[in-house]
Amino acid sequence: MDSIVVKRVLMIAFHFPPMRGSSGILRTLKFSRYLPEFDWEPIVLTAHPRTYSSIGDDQAGEVGERVAVYRAFGLDTSRHLSFMGRYPALLALPDRWISWSLGAVPMGLYLIRKYRPDVIWSTYPIATAHLIGLSLSRLTGLPWVADFRDPMTDIDYPPDRLTRQTFQWIERESVNYCTKAILTTPGAVDDYKKRFPQTPASRFHLIENGYDEENFTAAEANLIKEQKKNTRLVLLHSGIIYPSERDPTQFFEALAVLAGQGLISHTDLHVILRATAHDSYLLQLIDRYKIGDIVSLAPPISYREALSEMLAADGLLILQASNCNNQIPAKLYEYLRARRPILALTDPAGNTAAALISVGIDTIAPLDSKNDIMRELPRFLALIKGNKAPIASMENALAASRRSRTKELSALLDDVAQRA
Repeated sequence: MDSIVVKRVLMIAFHFPPMRGSSGILRTLKFSRYLPEFDWEPIVLTAHPRTYSSIGDDQAGEVGERVAVYRAFGLDTSRHLSFMGRYPALLALPDRWISWSLGAVPMGLYLIRKYRPDVIWSTYPIATAHLIGLSLSRLTGLPWVADFRDPMTDIDYPPDRLTRQTFQWIERESVNYCTKAILTTPGAVDDYKKRFPQTPASRFHLIENGYDEENFTAAEANLIKEQKKNTRLVLLHSGIIYPSERDPTQFFEALAVLAGQGLISHTDLHVILRATAHDSYLLQLIDRYKIGDIVSLAPPISYREALSEMLAADGLLILQASNCNNQIPAKLYEYLRARRPILALTDPAGNTAAALISVGIDTIAPLDSKNDIMRELPRFLALIKGNKAPIASMENALAASRRSRTKELSALLDDVAQRA
């Protein structure tokens, strides 16, 4: 009998249970859970729970039994190293968790000696994760796969000049020294190829985000659909609303105008914004446009509860500005699997719109156009009421499962390990 060759990958990720409040947790969590099915053993190097502003046990049970998890020393500069709410900028470059590298690099070297991994994998955000991956790869000579869930830099991002220069350096070093760079959208792949023309195009690889079928199966089993007592439709946005990338100002103004015209009201529409992380900013907008009887903010809930809420909603809301045209919110793949009508307020020329159009969903309007939203929203609501709103087929939804994405990652890791 042939002996089984054990392949191991050291996975460096800041976002990991027991952290709560970030969809980025799921990419590493599910990759590590499913990689053993494809003959890869993951060793996860993450941060001490003290670095997280919010923690919980709701996803702890989803960590795979064959996943070895190690937590290195780390602090959150804004919470642990500030005095009267202020701290030196150098203690937060490239981010507030730079101290994590002080514990993670030595621990990473220990794990490499102990487990002899074939490949190092790190994921951004957080920028410090790529610094750790870069350091360990340079110190050991191991091949390194750099996963970019979002592009690190843009013309005006990060907004602070010194932070932007630091990010640009990390991004450049990562692209130059990694064996493979993973991007999550076709637009991001094209953008990186243009920005780094001296880098072989084959270095850039697409592995999109996805959803987890096991979580949805459990959420569906626990779902109790309440019988509607009235005709009020629920339109749900689940997740963070960034003021610069997902600003709902034009959407709120459109709601106010439509309400003033009598085309919508609090008796027939309820917009729920769940776990926005920017409630104070949104409350100001809601008060400005006097739409508090239509729009409400809701606190974070467990991941399973959030999926159940998506499944029960009449419609799901996507907010994505044109400055993120090369990005697709990870939430979109969960929305597709929920198979509920989707109203996407995003640039029709961006990757988010393209992903929706490819599965037959055309209920789209630009986030920055009040007039376009005013035209599309009533049409969307009418389609829901007439049971004619387009939804993704189950076949299209399943193609984006986390298990399918992990199969893609395992094939890439196989290729990197063989070449090394």
